[in-house]
Amino acid sequence: MAPSQNLETDGITRRQSLAALAGVGGLALAGCTETENGSGDGSSDDGSSGDDGSGDGSSGDDGSNGGSDSLSGAINIAGSSTVFPLMSAVMEDFAEQHPDVDPDISSTGSGGGFSNFFCVGETDFNNASRPIQPEEEELCEENGVEWVELIAATDALTVVINNDNDWATEMTVDELSQIWQSDAAEMWSDVRDEWPDEEIERFGAADTSGTYDYFIENIMGEDGHTDDYQATEQDNTIAAGVEGTQYGIGYFGFAYWFQNQDQITPVAIDNGDGPVAPSLETASSGEYAPLSRPLFTYPSIEALGEEHIAEFARYFVSQTTNEDLVAGDVGYVPATEETQEEQMEILEDAIEQAQG
Repeated sequence: MAPSQNLETDGITRRQSLAALAGVGGLALAGCTETENGSGDGSSDDGSSGDDGSGDGSSGDDGSNGGSDSLSGAINIAGSSTVFPLMSAVMEDFAEQHPDVDPDISSTGSGGGFSNFFCVGETDFNNASRPIQPEEEELCEENGVEWVELIAATDALTVVINNDNDWATEMTVDELSQIWQSDAAEMWSDVRDEWPDEEIERFGAADTSGTYDYFIENIMGEDGHTDDYQATEQDNTIAAGVEGTQYGIGYFGFAYWFQNQDQITPVAIDNGDGPVAPSLETASSGEYAPLSRPLFTYPSIEALGEEHIAEFARYFVSQTTNEDLVAGDVGYVPATEETQEEQMEILEDAIEQAQG
């Protein structure tokens, strides 16, 4: 599993701490963390601890503040680097309320998490930036791992360029495909004649990533993905790579641009109706096509038989409508109340199956 890091956020904003964790790819919270109330960068002005009443519909575990807390035990989570900041933020708050819970969260990529950890029974949850694939379902079945799919948020998968790139701030889906397909353009001028006669430097998701899978499916299709790029599961590495070269381009979840807004520039995507910039608003409306997508987490039904894991799953679903946390701190579109209610019903059925 990827290396983990203790989280100490006293004196820095939630968004800053999530950005730092994203670069490390692992989170371990042993005992109660201390989180600064409020955000010094204006992203959330009323605190984002997640226990502010937005957890309506949860099991009531918030009542642990000030009383005895019987929840204890490990929670092991792997999977998507895109979902990682959201899961980490929710877990930070849960661990603060339940200091005897010992969580470990790693960024392994959606596919890497399913294949190497979740479907072989080594983790309790797998985060994913695309739905579980048939071969992963088969692997889970072979190992007796039953799961339930829960919607976590909505993302605007974001293509980014260097701040000194003033020619490719808008691209069509076809132009984007030319840059990333298996027989990829080598020079920027290969895509448009008026663009610089300079080599394209690509930074993107590794092939274990759900973002990689989603990008192929919705941009390149049967043309596949080039091998001529710097692949990583650490999305802040992509941001740093693009920031470091004028001719760089990369892609990742919106949260990672949200946390690096001054360093890199998002590309507006033209899907046939004119260029649309990625944002929480355009992702929510569906206008940002074809790169708006749902994000998921998959708890193991067997793991939900343990009370502390069931309570965390309830808490996670309760927080998916928390705008301060999901949008303000992390940078994704929160779930609607209707979606949250539907997901809670699905989860409660799975918990009943596990504990019945």
